[in-house]
Amino acid sequence: MSKYYWDNKIEYLRNTRGLYYNDDYLEFLVKKVWKIDEPVDMIDYGCGFGYMGLKLLPILPEGSTYTGVDRGHDLIEEAKKIFKNLPYKTDFIVEDITQIVMERQYDIALCHAVLLHMANPKVVLKNMINSVINNGKVICFETHRISCMSNYHVDGVEHSQIVRLGVLQKLYENDFLEKGKDGNIGIKLPIILSQLGLKNVECRVSDKVNYFDQLMEQHSKDMLYEALKEEGLGYEPKDKSNTINYLMDRGLTQEEANEQYEAELLESKLFNKESRLTFAPNMKITFGVVKR
Repeated sequence: MSKYYWDNKIEYLRNTRGLYYNDDYLEFLVKKVWKIDEPVDMIDYGCGFGYMGLKLLPILPEGSTYTGVDRGHDLIEEAKKIFKNLPYKTDFIVEDITQIVMERQYDIALCHAVLLHMANPKVVLKNMINSVINNGKVICFETHRISCMSNYHVDGVEHSQIVRLGVLQKLYENDFLEKGKDGNIGIKLPIILSQLGLKNVECRVSDKVNYFDQLMEQHSKDMLYEALKEEGLGYEPKDKSNTINYLMDRGLTQEEANEQYEAELLESKLFNKESRLTFAPNMKITFGVVKR
């Protein structure tokens, strides 16, 4: 088993990515917002198994290329297998995206759900910028966790009983202060990209809303249920004492930690295959143009 955390999360990545975007919205971005009407060369920082290549290559002009960079050897091997028999020109590189130096040759540098895990995301962003030609684009698909958690509803349950937004925000802010990892970076990226010198910076929000209920076709229902559970909705907390100590280590008071544990426990009991639920991940899509 690989020591790299994300090498061991391939199934999680495969099962949950479909929660985030509608294909027609991505096509709208490519054709109407970014107005890409000629082949482009893309590089994906923290590509995983190549998810964004799978989503974007079919809707980009024919002849577009995709290069994926990831530290995970198993992830890159999985990407190579997936793309082996697909009609696209691709290249995959095993490398740390905080250290890699790429030739300035790409029309687009992108990342997806990567920066929130970085202790210094600006290092990655600068590497992305440096790999893009003049007038090229940097595109970041990143989460804003607190808005994600506020856009979640289980029928018959008061939202405040299972999602304690104030406590969660405190956890996210403490994680940023202590570790530099920012689960809310998606909403901050327009400012960060502007500070790094990008021009024509804009930000969009994914329109995907997942709806789960008993009237769904069974296979689709089962797949969505498992994806939502893997995403952490209705996750059952482990040992109470260890969980509370862990939450206190992340900056909560004992009272806050206990209330958060109870909220998570209640959610795990209430969300099941008989539930009715809506969930909008509210992914932010921020982009700008490199001008030199």
